[in-house]
Amino acid sequence: MKKTIFKGAGVAIVTPMHPDGSVNVERLGELIDWQIANHTDSIIICGTTGESSTLDNEEHIHCIRAAVKHCAGRLPVIAGTGSNDTAHAIMLAQEAADCGADGLLLVTPYYNKTSQRGLIAHYQKIADSVDLPIILYNVPSRTGVNIQPATYQELSKHPNIVAAKEASGNISAIAEIKALCGDDLAVYSGNDDQIVPILALGGIGVISVLSNIMPQETHDICSLFFEGKVQESAALQLKLLPLIRALFSDVNPIPVKEALNLMGKDVGECRLPLYPMTETAREKLAEEMRKLSLL
Repeated sequence: MKKTIFKGAGVAIVTPMHPDGSVNVERLGELIDWQIANHTDSIIICGTTGESSTLDNEEHIHCIRAAVKHCAGRLPVIAGTGSNDTAHAIMLAQEAADCGADGLLLVTPYYNKTSQRGLIAHYQKIADSVDLPIILYNVPSRTGVNIQPATYQELSKHPNIVAAKEASGNISAIAEIKALCGDDLAVYSGNDDQIVPILALGGIGVISVLSNIMPQETHDICSLFFEGKVQESAALQLKLLPLIRALFSDVNPIPVKEALNLMGKDVGECRLPLYPMTETAREKLAEEMRKLSLL
């Protein structure tokens, strides 16, 4: 079995912003400390939730370097370095390696998209360019391209490709991926409402939006399952479903940043074109947070 980067709940951490829209690195450090204190198992920096698509190269690399430096080996840091330009993805991957990242998260090419054969060539070329473990990220609702199980099987043959973040929502496909790839490819849930089902199929954790505001509880869903307390794990998953729905009532990471601001974490707003949620949606989010004593 390949060595995976982490087991449990990794937080797809937000990128805090100052009022002028610049990155607030000091606040990022504070969030990381809070995550560690609440037993998060990994920091995933510059992913979708971290607004990677509106960070320029300098900001992107600066955030990775800051996260690595602040974590200081206390837990692994996985850098989102995916792109729809293979050469750009390689550049970001190599920069992340130079920053000391423990692994990479690589989303499928978006907008220009590609074929399954193109996905294999794209990922293999990136994996050949660095000596870091790689997590493939499949989120077809955003990218317009889906990694097929047979494609995962081929990619899992590469020694640096160790896992997948599956956010397709297709549980049957995930079962097929595990059947085809076995121990050559670990699977993380990419959807907070599917953590337990994916663990039941042999998954090893989640890369989570929910962890931004409930790190301990998200960690506990996984740890309870691993301890054999499946009913308790499932009960906690089900208890948090209304909040999870509220966190995805608008485009991620708009609601989770609003939730953190409501909690006094002061992470700022998202960069345009992401726009603040409506007052009605904000109140619904706050209502679900109050039910769980977050406010």
